[in-house]
Amino acid sequence: MSRSSRKSDDKSTVRPAVNDDEVDAVKKASDEYALNPIGTGSSGKGSRTTKSGHLRLASSSDDGDEPNLAATGESQEVESASIENGDRGSVTYKVYKRRWFGLVQLTLLNIIVSWDWLTFSPVSQNAAIYYSTSESAINWLSTAFLFSFVVIFPVTIYALHWGPKPSIIASAVLILAGNWIRFAGSHSRDGGLYGVVMFGQILTGLAQPFVLSAPTRFSDMWFTNRGRVAATALASLANPFGAALGQLIVPFMVTGPGDVSNAVLYVAIISSVAALPSFFIPAAPPTPPGPSGSRPKATLRDSLRLLKSLEIWLILIPYSIYVGFFNSVSSLLNQIMMPYGFSSDDAGIAGALLIVVGLVASAISSPILDRTKAFLLAIKVAVPLVGLCYLVFIWMPATRDLAGPYVVLSVLGAASFSLVPVALEFLCELSYPMSPEVTSTIAWAGGQLLGGLFIVISDALKAGPDADPPENMDNALIFTAVLALVAVPLPLMLGLFGRRDKLVMRRVRSDERDANAESNGSDNGNGTVGMAV
Repeated sequence: MSRSSRKSDDKSTVRPAVNDDEVDAVKKASDEYALNPIGTGSSGKGSRTTKSGHLRLASSSDDGDEPNLAATGESQEVESASIENGDRGSVTYKVYKRRWFGLVQLTLLNIIVSWDWLTFSPVSQNAAIYYSTSESAINWLSTAFLFSFVVIFPVTIYALHWGPKPSIIASAVLILAGNWIRFAGSHSRDGGLYGVVMFGQILTGLAQPFVLSAPTRFSDMWFTNRGRVAATALASLANPFGAALGQLIVPFMVTGPGDVSNAVLYVAIISSVAALPSFFIPAAPPTPPGPSGSRPKATLRDSLRLLKSLEIWLILIPYSIYVGFFNSVSSLLNQIMMPYGFSSDDAGIAGALLIVVGLVASAISSPILDRTKAFLLAIKVAVPLVGLCYLVFIWMPATRDLAGPYVVLSVLGAASFSLVPVALEFLCELSYPMSPEVTSTIAWAGGQLLGGLFIVISDALKAGPDADPPENMDNALIFTAVLALVAVPLPLMLGLFGRRDKLVMRRVRSDERDANAESNGSDNGNGTVGMAV
């Protein structure tokens, strides 16, 4: 929304002078959004007016905001285009208070699904005894969770193409089923059924992509371009926050093998409470938040052609690698630190610092980047810092002092978490008019796939019992650092070699162009475009 739009003292309508072609374009966008607000196609094939020549929009009075339908007063009807009588259509752009309910629910689901992921890793030794298996088998509970994302991510893209609500409901159902199946395999303090728990863990893994890939789609549908980065950051970074809760709380729940049963039960109860409100969130706003939100997105087939952009892959590849390393390090942090004399509580606090410091850094940077749009600069600063942190961390466990791991992991968290929402939103800008869930889901799917592979590789690189110290993971840390540094040059090449013009933020430019047209125009009696805050 432009500044000039907000200067209106009474949310009055700005009335630009527009020609017939522009009015037709606005009319098409209005019809398309009202009839199909979740944008399932790239064209207006289903767009049509009612027989009476009117297009009805839902009232927003239940939110406590005044409706602002231009040229109709208190009426909730919008005139359709009519060549015969000269009437023109109108579009109302507005954000609704109810968007916060959906955003909070999406945030809760991302927290709990990530906690489900790290229910067992922070207490891998006790879990291995409880389920009568090895630590490597416990690692596979995390690995299977990550691979589940890859299996179902094409379905996720399709579900999100219809809007966030179907995706959120699918995730809630899988979270409920998966958690209680895990408890069914862990109900006795005397021992659990590993196979049953693995099945439940896979179901929770299938739930993750439906909510982890949803924030960009949700923010595009409900927020203006001055709030999308913050909204995406809140919902996306809730996922690692859930991992921090798992790292920090589960070790206090489990002091012995028999406590695993209670821990699984408590997590199932919390998951159920968090999942149930998902069925009551609104599906879509009555009217779009801005011009880009009203335009239909590219079809899935057209989106595949847009993915050929080199700039998109210069972000997708390092993003997937760093998400993968975050997943593997979070899962294995207990096994990385304990050979050097650290306790499981020490490792849990280290994992919590990695995430909590990152959340604070992202909370500070996201609103700033929402306003400055300095996405490229933020990426080029954060990526080298992430690579250097993985390099330095090779030597931190061997110091046998908490200060080293805590400081390096805190800096790593700050750089990584500041990068996540910026990279996701920048991908949406570069790929516009591709629907946001496409690049988001591919980015997260790559991270989950690589995360699972990195856990398997790191487990294979684990030292034997005769090493000094026994079963250390130094080789795994070296592998992590080398690959993390190899990925650094890719985003640094963005805009080089005469390709600066490929970095245009298309969605922001589209919103600004339409807002400028509204603010600079004058009423010629042909049409109106309303903008309400």
